[in-house]
Amino acid sequence: MTWFEAIVLGIVQGLTEFLPISSSAHLLIVGQLFFDGRDPGAAFTAVTQIGTESAVIVYFAKDIWRIISRWSLALVGKLPQSDPDVRMGWMVIVGSLPIAVLGLLFEGAIDSGLRNLWITAAMLAGVAIVLAVADRVARNERTIDQLTWKHAISLGFWQALALIPGVSRSGATISGGLFMGYRREVAARYAFLLAVPAVMASGLYKLKDIGDDATAAWGPTLLATVIAFGIGYVVIAWLLKYVASHTFTIFVVYRLALAAVLVGLLATGTIAAT
Repeated sequence: MTWFEAIVLGIVQGLTEFLPISSSAHLLIVGQLFFDGRDPGAAFTAVTQIGTESAVIVYFAKDIWRIISRWSLALVGKLPQSDPDVRMGWMVIVGSLPIAVLGLLFEGAIDSGLRNLWITAAMLAGVAIVLAVADRVARNERTIDQLTWKHAISLGFWQALALIPGVSRSGATISGGLFMGYRREVAARYAFLLAVPAVMASGLYKLKDIGDDATAAWGPTLLATVIAFGIGYVVIAWLLKYVASHTFTIFVVYRLALAAVLVGLLATGTIAAT
């Protein structure tokens, strides 16, 4: 991977990680179209996500610090487990378990077989339809304080769908939240918080593969990660403001259009599926 490729992919990662359009799909497609058909690799994708999740940590620093500190106090009996921030801390932990377990169980398929662009195209279109239906039936009533244990675990499984390129971590989790009646901005905010443990753990775990992977050297990967952080921070602020007063229709249309273009490129042999 060249430095220029790293810059481009870092920009792509930062722009697409939090929007419900799948960052992994975009990294795969851009790699195929512009970089001699090279897949940036699962390790590169996971590590650059450390940059975007670091943006979440900085953006929600006050909320995250409050949740962690109060959760820690509850562990030693200085706060009741019924405290809202303590409950949120446990819910994020419990909600992170599905993607952690499934990610380890299916690591081989995630790193290879599921990175087929035909699968990516199907997921782009399929999740677009799911998001459209969820947005249509959403009651937009529940707030973050009304999050239940059942919903926290369920949203964890929705997030786990993002192990398949083309699904979108935020798109899947937000869809689940909308089906459960949560407000759009609440679903998006919880999706961001829920992603932090899983993505940071995945990125740190994949650090061992950087350098061994011919498409992802240390220098370019770090550069892409830093760029993804800066752009990701701006995207978080924009998206939370946008969804407070808009539907997800623009993202549904974009996903369907991208899926159609991708199918066309694959069908004509312009790019290879793997």
